[in-house]
Amino acid sequence: MKRDYSLAEIAAFLEAELHGDGSVRISGLNTLQNAGAGELAFLANPKYSSQLPDSRAEAVILGSEQAKSFSGNCLILDNPYLGYAKISAWFTTASCQGASIHASAVIHASAMIKDDVYIGPHVVIDAGAKIESGCSIEANSFIGGGSVLGENCQIASNVSIYHDVVLGSRVRVHSGAVIGADGFGFAPNGEGGWQKIHQIGGVRIGDDVEIGACTAIDRGALGDTLIGNGVIMDNHVQIAHNAVVGDNTAMAAYSGVAGSAVIGRNCVLGGDACVVGHITICDNVMLTAKTLATKNITQPGSYSSIVTPMMKTADWRKNSVRIGQLDDMAKRLKRVEGDK
Repeated sequence: MKRDYSLAEIAAFLEAELHGDGSVRISGLNTLQNAGAGELAFLANPKYSSQLPDSRAEAVILGSEQAKSFSGNCLILDNPYLGYAKISAWFTTASCQGASIHASAVIHASAMIKDDVYIGPHVVIDAGAKIESGCSIEANSFIGGGSVLGENCQIASNVSIYHDVVLGSRVRVHSGAVIGADGFGFAPNGEGGWQKIHQIGGVRIGDDVEIGACTAIDRGALGDTLIGNGVIMDNHVQIAHNAVVGDNTAMAAYSGVAGSAVIGRNCVLGGDACVVGHITICDNVMLTAKTLATKNITQPGSYSSIVTPMMKTADWRKNSVRIGQLDDMAKRLKRVEGDK
């Protein structure tokens, strides 16, 4: 795979303003501090500006203000970080398999497989599954009965996709992810044990979704668990049965959404942020790391919760209410002291 381009080619692709020698060759990407000959760096965070004068990068992606004092080769963009993100696809070292089906793959006779797909060693594709054009399924992955992979999906090794799961186009699923396992549904049996509730729904995932390693998305109990277009999930994310995640929402590692919760569009869940079941989060909400959302959020904005020392639940509930009153109490105390 070619990974050597002229700076002019890159500028044209990014629609960037080119300053310097467009004929220089770029063969890799690196940080400002570590880049050398033939490598393209970027400056998106002003706190790294001090590294720019001493950078040995062949060229740098910059904003217009930083470019005013830079004499080297550069590409000027309003959003340098976005430019870096776009051009990173040209330099990926991930292998790109050609269309083929490995001899050890097990494919049910009723499965529908387009001709231009890659199916790796020991992949199993069950009855009635449908694999659309341009898909790649790496070694040891499983696609359950009746499941559908839209065009150009990338399924890494050791992924389990259960039955009746529908993926849109250009979905990327990383190793160890499990999609469509039973939701955590059990009813007390009145004798100290549990009666399993069989989960008869499915999972529907939109286009351009990325699902991190070891992430789990459970199937619905009744109806489907729904993941919108453009959603990105880090590693070890948990989505419970019948949850809904809106378009372009981002979820960092260890975040979780309990059953039947609804997350709006363009939301961000920081690491280990969690949403309890059966509540609704509106569009454009950020939950900072370790936040626990316990009630509906109806206004866009950033929300956080406070971690207290472990205590009995009844005490924690009273104290959590008092924590929310601290600001008002402080203002009242200040007024009282001011009256003295």
